[in-house]
Amino acid sequence: MDDDGSHRVELYIYDLTQGMASMMSEMILGRHIEGVWHTGVVVFGREYFFGHQGIQSCPPGGTVLGTPQKVEKIGETFIPFQVFKDYVRGLAESTFRGSCYNLLKHNCNTFSNEITQFLCGVSIPKFILDLPQEFLGTPLGQTLGPLIESIGASENSQHFSFEPRIAAREASPGFDELNSEIEQARLQSIALNERRNNIKEKIAKKERKKEKKKRKAQANGHSESDYSSNTGMSEAEANNGEMNGTATNGDGAIPSEMLPSEKVLEEEAREKAEEEERKRQRDPPVVFNNIDPKAELEALVKLLDGKLSKEDETSIEELHQYLLEGEGSWALSDGFLVFAERVLRDPAISTETRVHLLRALANAALKDDVILLLHQDRRDHVLMNYAQDIDRLSPEEQQAIALFMCNLFENSSSSEWLLYISEWNYNTTQTSNIRASTKVAVHCLLASCPTLQDLGTAIIHNLACKEKLHRAKNLRQMLPKGSRSKVFDDVAVELAMAILQFFNNKPNEEHLFRTMKALARFVTVSPDVPQLVQMIGPNPSTFKGTSERIDQQIAQIAKKIR
Repeated sequence: MDDDGSHRVELYIYDLTQGMASMMSEMILGRHIEGVWHTGVVVFGREYFFGHQGIQSCPPGGTVLGTPQKVEKIGETFIPFQVFKDYVRGLAESTFRGSCYNLLKHNCNTFSNEITQFLCGVSIPKFILDLPQEFLGTPLGQTLGPLIESIGASENSQHFSFEPRIAAREASPGFDELNSEIEQARLQSIALNERRNNIKEKIAKKERKKEKKKRKAQANGHSESDYSSNTGMSEAEANNGEMNGTATNGDGAIPSEMLPSEKVLEEEAREKAEEEERKRQRDPPVVFNNIDPKAELEALVKLLDGKLSKEDETSIEELHQYLLEGEGSWALSDGFLVFAERVLRDPAISTETRVHLLRALANAALKDDVILLLHQDRRDHVLMNYAQDIDRLSPEEQQAIALFMCNLFENSSSSEWLLYISEWNYNTTQTSNIRASTKVAVHCLLASCPTLQDLGTAIIHNLACKEKLHRAKNLRQMLPKGSRSKVFDDVAVELAMAILQFFNNKPNEEHLFRTMKALARFVTVSPDVPQLVQMIGPNPSTFKGTSERIDQQIAQIAKKIR
């Protein structure tokens, strides 16, 4: 890992023919082909690849193919290893199961492209992705294509696979015995982890019960010491029980092929600690957690009754598992976004249905692993394209999509996603996540609907508070030249203009505080904003005396506009 917290992402490229394709392809195919390419993605100290056995990993260059013919740097990723691991696990259980492998249409290179898109937003080289079509475009390819696909679909297709496996370990007299011991250690570790979780849950329940009794005792006039003598297990006993329940010998279970080196695990732990520290230091975002996911899902199913395909039913069940059964976001397969787009875009589906789906997603936005779903959407931009159309939506849909975006600020990874500057073309214009986020914020802030105004002030407040969080070198390097903040100059100007216009509506104290706090941040982001405040007005000082916390923000703005 680099000093700025990034991880290098490389593509290992192998020629399965060891140079034979380059020499003989012209004679056999009537067209020159440089090589028959297999690829693996190297990140977090491991090489990840896909074949008939599903997703596998090994040390870099550790397959039977040996040293790669080429190594291409794809870029740097700031995605934490835990997020990456959960994402790969989700792929392994859905679109990249071993049974999904197809030599010509869904192979190792398809997987490598998926991973590099997820990590860096970059595709692997086009000459690798185009190779199957290039082969099928030859007379021989047209003849052999159906035969190759039928072989790949057969039960014994692994015997014809060009995909490498991890090199086998040399046999040794004690190897079987060692494997047996490792398996026993693994099972013991699983049992100990389950016991630890059960003990933690019991302790948490006792603490809740203890706190409840404490409040009741205080309400009845009893002293804290009287209460503590009747609370059952003491804190020392609880801690001792947890220690006993989690004790292990040595290093515990041996990690599986999907796990990285100890060094990567240490880096992951450090990243988690840094993330927790950032959460403690940051200004808390304004989010709305009064959403009942069960009610939203029940309403969604009722409205879609009789209109669901088998795939739609699967997507609903996945969302149920994620929101209500405690499963991770890996439960949402690639097909879920297809379902979401149909609900959001199909004119035959009612506005009420779309609202319930968006509100369910707004609840999901509060979860710390929602970033996996968001990264799956980096290809088709289903959610952000819908947000970009906020001015064309019904008032109910406007509120629902704004609620979803506002709640994404609960976690730093999903809030960073809202600020991505990578552009794509939508309705003949260039847009990006930060552009869509800005449009939603401005539209809601200047709407006549009080609910939209409330959401708009929250989103603008959250956008502005991101500026304080991320002044790290690696993030600044991603911005246009001359920008000082993630919310870069022209966006800060647009948001500041909307705030000044909003001031004319005589907002209440809460809304005034959120927007004044945002303006205090924006005057430090862009050199144009202080001048804008002086020229357009109203001068923030006209609101002085509203409350002490607003006066503090006004004083900060005054330092910049003198």
